Amino acid sequence: MRIAYLDTSGLAAVLLSEPGATELGLEKYDSVWASNLLEAELLSVIRREGMTVSRADWLHHLQWVLPDRPLSLELEQVYSHGPIRGADAWHLACALFLSPRAEVVFVSLDSRQRDLARLLGFEVAPPPA
Repeated sequence: MRIAYLDTSGLAAVLLSEPGATELGLEKYDSVWASNLLEAELLSVIRREGMTVSRADWLHHLQWVLPDRPLSLELEQVYSHGPIRGADAWHLACALFLSPRAEVVFVSLDSRQRDLARLLGFEVAPPPA
């Protein structure tokens, strides 16, 4: 069973038909998980771009990582590999919460986040061009 954790950058690229979006291959995963922070971040992109997109178009395929405790341990693990923006750290921490041994594929188009995901042991998609 192939499981992916999806960062907002990946889904935003799909909705905006940006370069790299087709290489994400989201259809090849049995389940795709995301933090509910993705909803706020993606709505921001949609409004900024003046798009009219139904939430059903982009939310119904996702499973949600909803931590029932602070992610202090996971965040500490993320930050031990170097600096990163808070929202990007949150996505990495949620992926670690979902899969503490990094057994899911981390899907992102953000290069810094991808680098840290690799350092945390995740397979990262899409592969480098």
